[in-house]
Formats: sequence, structure tokens, C-alpha cells
Amino acid sequence: MKAATGELNLTVITLLAIAAVIAFFWVMWPTIQNTINAQWTNLSTYRG
Repeated sequence: MKAATGELNLTVITLLAIAAVIAFFWVMWPTIQNTINAQWTNLSTYRG
């Protein structure tokens, strides 16, 4: 029974870690996308 509880705890911790990573990218994605688009625009208009 003790091993099953430990495995359940590890599963919960893993799911919470995955949820935290997803939440981070959910919040940060618009900023990341705007930065990528701005750099892409700068590169495509560069006339070096």
C-alpha cells in the first residue's frame, strides 16, 4: 500500500509539473510570437 501511495504522489507531482509548463507557455506565447514576428519582419526588410 505504501508503494502505491508513493507512485500516486509521483504521478500527481508529474502532472502538476506538466500543467505548470503548459500554463507558462499559455501566458508567454503571445509575447514570444510577437518577438518572433518582429525579428522576422526586420530580417525580411533588411537590405544589407
